[in-house]
Amino acid sequence: MYDVTRAGKRGSKVNIYEICVQSHLDQHWSAWFERLTITYDADGNTVLRGPLADEAALHGVLTKVRDLGLPLLMVKRLPSGEEKQADHKA
Repeated sequence: MYDVTRAGKRGSKVNIYEICVQSHLDQHWSAWFERLTITYDADGNTVLRGPLADEAALHGVLTKVRDLGLPLLMVKRLPSGEEKQADHKA
């Protein structure tokens, strides 16, 4: 579970993101992707999910997706409270 009350910057909350890429990414990539949780959807695509401190961290993850040549399917910031629901779906 993620602590969304943890401050990423002074006075701000850490945002939880879901990033879906086409294809199956092995679990060992989690550390390279900012320790985001790796799960899979029904179509066999990879879902990266977890807290990112700020927009720069998000762009860093998206750059890694691009560098691996993974087709990006979706980027979604989860509203407050939804990160707990997302954890139960995984």
